[in-house]
Amino acid sequence: MKDIHRFWADCCFANSIEKTTFKEAFQFGASPDWLAELVLTGKKKATTSGLFFYEEENEPLPQIGDYSIVLNSKDEPIAVIQVQVVEIIPMNRVTSEFVQLEGEGDYVYWWDSHKAFFTKELHEYNQTFSPDMLVVCEQFRKIYSKE
Repeated sequence: MKDIHRFWADCCFANSIEKTTFKEAFQFGASPDWLAELVLTGKKKATTSGLFFYEEENEPLPQIGDYSIVLNSKDEPIAVIQVQVVEIIPMNRVTSEFVQLEGEGDYVYWWDSHKAFFTKELHEYNQTFSPDMLVVCEQFRKIYSKE
C-alpha cells in the first residue's frame, strides 16, 4: 500500500493535482499484466464491467473525473487513469468502436472473453449470463506512469 500512495503522490506532483485522491487501485480482469501493458502503451483506453457487480457489492459507479491506479498481478502500481466517459448499456449494444478503445482485439474476441469472464463471475452469485445484461462502459485516459 505504501508503494501505491507514493505512486499517487508522484502522479499528483507531476500533474499539479491538489486536494483530491484516487478512487481505487485495481487490477484489470483475468489478465492484469497484459491489460496494464495495454494501458501503458496507450492501446487500452476503455473498459467494460457488469452493472450487477456494482449493485450487488453496493459500490458507487465510476464518475467522470475519477482517478484510479492500475495495478499489475503483483499489486504494483503501473499507471494512473482518469475517467472521461461513463455509459450504461446492454452488453449486446456495445459498439465495435468502443471495443477498439478497449484495445484487446476484435469484436468477436472481446465478446467471447467478456462473456466467459461475466459467466464465471456471475456463477459465484448464482446468476447467469445474458447477452443483454447491463454493462458499465468507461472511457479513460492515462495521465501518469513511470515509463
